[in-house]
Amino acid sequence: MATGGDLKRAIGLMSGTSMDGIDLAMLETDGDGVVRRGASSFAAYDAQFRKRLERALETAKSIELRSDRPGDLTELEAELTDRHAAAVEAFLTREGLSASDVDVIGFHGQTILHRPLQALTVQLGDGERLAKRLRIDVVYDLRANDMTMGGQGAPLVPAYHRALAAGFGPEWAQDTPVIFVNIGGISNITYIGSDGDLRAFDSGPGNTLIDQWVRHHAGIPYDSGGAIASEGRVLSGLANHYLSSPFFTAKQRLSLDRNDFKMPGDEDASLEDGARTLAFVTAAAIAKAQAHLPEKPKLWILTGGGRHNRMIVEDLTVATRHTGKVILAEEAGLNGDSMEAEAWAWLAVRSMRGLPLTYPNTTGVREAATGGVLARGQGRDVA
Repeated sequence: MATGGDLKRAIGLMSGTSMDGIDLAMLETDGDGVVRRGASSFAAYDAQFRKRLERALETAKSIELRSDRPGDLTELEAELTDRHAAAVEAFLTREGLSASDVDVIGFHGQTILHRPLQALTVQLGDGERLAKRLRIDVVYDLRANDMTMGGQGAPLVPAYHRALAAGFGPEWAQDTPVIFVNIGGISNITYIGSDGDLRAFDSGPGNTLIDQWVRHHAGIPYDSGGAIASEGRVLSGLANHYLSSPFFTAKQRLSLDRNDFKMPGDEDASLEDGARTLAFVTAAAIAKAQAHLPEKPKLWILTGGGRHNRMIVEDLTVATRHTGKVILAEEAGLNGDSMEAEAWAWLAVRSMRGLPLTYPNTTGVREAATGGVLARGQGRDVA
């Protein structure tokens, strides 16, 4: 093994709902309270491959069993796995490391279907194939066991957020309750109460609607920095259309699929007004999460790609100005781009130790649950 004692050197791989590429991050960790963050990287998908992934979302709608791979999904899964392998190989070369320097890889894969009410979640990604090519142990399929035990299968990062918060220095340690806000394709929050109470759920649309809107109207993948949105105005009628969804008032917190909220129609807004309104909706949806929490947060820590959209940040700052402070992850000494990949590395080690990944107040699972499948890399000691 690469490290001594109970510590493992792990790489986490995350391809999120934005479907823009692969985040990689390395940790040295015991899967519990010891978190030594290392290098991180990003491997972008080319436009053609992103289009194939988007088409896969439509193909996946016919899936009834997690093992189903209709249409070209088998071939797509193999290519996606190989792209992850290539990304790891490039990362190791860049960092001057070899496969023997890594104990385990946490492999998320690409979610193409998530139906929590049917206990059905599908992530493309062949853990066995990845392990054999890289000759490194791989932990994958981390969501499924939670769903078999009555959970939503998401979010899985909250336990890692709590581990990070436990390591805060004096500047932030007193600012509790604290919320981590991950603004990816879907936004989700982790609440850590003054007493350590851990709660988590999806808060609503994140970047997905904005990305779809600007890609459809401007032919670009995303609104960089919120530049397009900054030229528009909030259309109250369109915003209320989204924010009046029963999702926000339902007592049971449901995890979302990227197709649960639809892009506005062409006639609903101009490019700029649409981008501005959707940014406002993202922020307002995050702020609405407070209604489902026992205490108002004092500190909001923003992670994920959406924290780069200044209109989202400004709107959330305004919406929470009377109760808390909004900061970017970097202000707390964290990496807001690699945090989910870091979490997958941490969760992989935690899975190998049989420790809980999810809890009743994070996914709705009946009791604290571990999960994941271990694929052994060729040449590894399997004893």
